[in-house]
Amino acid sequence: MKDVIVIGGGPSGLMASIAAAQYGAKVVLIDKGDKLGRKLAISGGGRCNVTNVSPIDQLIENIPGNGQFMHSPFSVFNNQDIIGFFEELGIKLKEEDRGRMFPVSDKAKTVVNTLLNKVNELGVEIRTNTGVKDLKFTEDRVDSVILANGEKIKTKNIIVAVGGKSVPYTGSTGDGYPWAKKAGHTITELYPTEVPITAKDRFIKEKLLQGLSLRDVKLTVLDPSSKKAVKSHEGDMVFTHFGVSGPIALRCSQFVIKAKKEHNVKEVALSLDLFPHKGYEDVQGELEDLLQSQPKKAIKNALNGWLPERIIPVILDKAGVEPSIVKAELSNDKKRSLINSIKEFSISATGTLSIEKAFVTGGGVSVKEIKPKKMESKFKKGLFFCGEVLDLHGYTGGYNITVAFSTGYTAGQAAAMNLWEES
Repeated sequence: MKDVIVIGGGPSGLMASIAAAQYGAKVVLIDKGDKLGRKLAISGGGRCNVTNVSPIDQLIENIPGNGQFMHSPFSVFNNQDIIGFFEELGIKLKEEDRGRMFPVSDKAKTVVNTLLNKVNELGVEIRTNTGVKDLKFTEDRVDSVILANGEKIKTKNIIVAVGGKSVPYTGSTGDGYPWAKKAGHTITELYPTEVPITAKDRFIKEKLLQGLSLRDVKLTVLDPSSKKAVKSHEGDMVFTHFGVSGPIALRCSQFVIKAKKEHNVKEVALSLDLFPHKGYEDVQGELEDLLQSQPKKAIKNALNGWLPERIIPVILDKAGVEPSIVKAELSNDKKRSLINSIKEFSISATGTLSIEKAFVTGGGVSVKEIKPKKMESKFKKGLFFCGEVLDLHGYTGGYNITVAFSTGYTAGQAAAMNLWEES
């Protein structure tokens, strides 16, 4: 009989193992892969964005997938606790833009190795290359784990930390959903989040802007019916051969998917503002000054330096402005059209890349059926869920990993406490 079995060696599983062991439980950590912490090792571009230092209310705002649920896990183990946890283990952290916290070493393996050392130090039994076939339950609680080789391990607590369906080569292939269903849980519809957006515009198909990066711009998802803004994000973006990517595109992606589904449409309009901190009159004034100082220059050349060179022909085409005309030939109507194309550059989104290409899975085990201060099932005593297997997701920038560490620690602590209550 094992005290606690943790299934999944990602960020939430590792933290759950550590917390359970620290509170006195004998823990077995099972992972079907040959290495633990594979998703951690690639997070933050291989630098491992361990958390975000923002205040709790801002953290919750940046967890659009059921963020309110996180109030309870954060009361047990929050971002400041995560920072303290790593610094106590000797990992110095540094703050970067938008509150993101990275190891000073800029190496994810520093974080992974430190967590693995802690797991080993606490005497956690690690079983890699070990698949789980099934979970067994009695009427009201967990009973055992059945491994792929047929071995049965009796246990009092099972923590499911197997991730969602995104980045499957790290081991996240949706294994946890059938087990949750078997225990009576609802699996909300799965969809990709934090994923590049696909588009069908001519400039995308002809790859006119492929590889062009834009800084400090604003991308808005428009409601297919009202054309009003559904969601906007400011920051950096890049055009690709299939659409748009980069931080703000990833953040907008889930709203493209939801708008398509809700309105049953094939396309969702996006609006890109190249100067989000300038009003229309400011942009008009700058354009007038620019043309006034170069009255004899073809407009395509006059705009160079003010706008990225590669986007100028596309903007002029959208505005219906002939690239070779000079200031005197530009009518007021064409000027207005040009300003609109700069402030409301339209992109026709057709959807996103697949859930396997996403950074994060949307949907999962319904949080309505989970005790938030324990991460324990409301249906089966001793069954816990943490991390991405749950219907919880945040934006990139340290929010998802904060959810993983927080829910993992909360689950591990509560599983160990179960043993105390029953002894």
